[in-house]
Amino acid sequence: MRILFIVILIIHGLIHFMGFAKAFDFGNIAQFTKEISKPMGLLWLLTGLLFFISAILYLMKKDTWPLIAIIAVVLSQLLIFMVWKDAKFGTIANIIILFVGIVGLGHYQFDKMVRAESKQLLQNVQTENHPAISKTAMERLPEIVQKSMRSSGVIGQDEIVSVRLQQKGEMKTKPEGKWMPFTATQYFNVEDAAFIWTTEVDFMPMVNMAGRDKLIDGKGEMLIKLANMIPVVDEGNNEKVNSGAMLRYMAEMVWFPSAMLNDYIKWEAMDANAAKATFTLKGESVSGIYTFSDKGNFKSFEANRYYGGKMDSKLEKWKITASDYKEFNGIKIPNKCSVIWKLREGDSNWLNLEITELEYNRSQSFEN
Repeated sequence: MRILFIVILIIHGLIHFMGFAKAFDFGNIAQFTKEISKPMGLLWLLTGLLFFISAILYLMKKDTWPLIAIIAVVLSQLLIFMVWKDAKFGTIANIIILFVGIVGLGHYQFDKMVRAESKQLLQNVQTENHPAISKTAMERLPEIVQKSMRSSGVIGQDEIVSVRLQQKGEMKTKPEGKWMPFTATQYFNVEDAAFIWTTEVDFMPMVNMAGRDKLIDGKGEMLIKLANMIPVVDEGNNEKVNSGAMLRYMAEMVWFPSAMLNDYIKWEAMDANAAKATFTLKGESVSGIYTFSDKGNFKSFEANRYYGGKMDSKLEKWKITASDYKEFNGIKIPNKCSVIWKLREGDSNWLNLEITELEYNRSQSFEN
């Protein structure tokens, strides 16, 4: 679809060059029956060039392409109105380009917001001169959690204070919905127990959904926009969203295991392979159960979480399970996971993810 859109931009630009040629008598341009003045011919040339420039910028994935394309569409449509009989069908191309351009502009604004939030999340993180994780630091943890940390290889590694990672996978927006591919980027400030997760979902051809979840200062927020413009979900700063974001942070600590030593997490042994953790942030607490294999590999995290962030949302069982493991920066983590809602009508597996890139103790986003 990207190639098709580039072709539309180029062909539409070439057609505008015909208006320039007509004005300056370059060849026999029979498609235009109405005379075009030389000043207007220059405007036809400028508009065609703008379509070409926007095609190049779109191909290079530059943020400025939508603005150039929208300016070109406005000029193009004014010119078409002047020679409506000869060029009226160009309006169809302009409608297509305008729609994709507006979507692209929404994408740029969404990304700008996320970049600013990510920069703020990481700006005060001191990533150097942190102590290495020692065996004695783990002595207060349940034995199975200690075994998990030893299995991960985190012993002897520097304390993790920030994380940046990238994901890919598939998700559903409702239990009976279709699977949709997604990519995502996530940043963690481990000292402050905060994160920002942003995703782009292939909703339909040429139309994506953009999503952003975050936990900042104990406040959660969920934002989903169709085509980067139309809000589908916009919930935040209420008890249900806040606790859900905190539970998500808890589940994802297995990607940066030294966080299990932080004072905001309290542990309680359940049995030989399970431990309960309580996470307290800004005076609010949530709890969940971790289970591990006999070797200490993370198997699952389960908690009661609100199914959505609306006033009438109910508590349901929410579970994260691991299916594979991979080493990043010398630390083994569960890099493939599934997220399941255990609803009364049956289990709903709504998300499967794979971590493709992960780095610790970096104070910059991937864009910098």
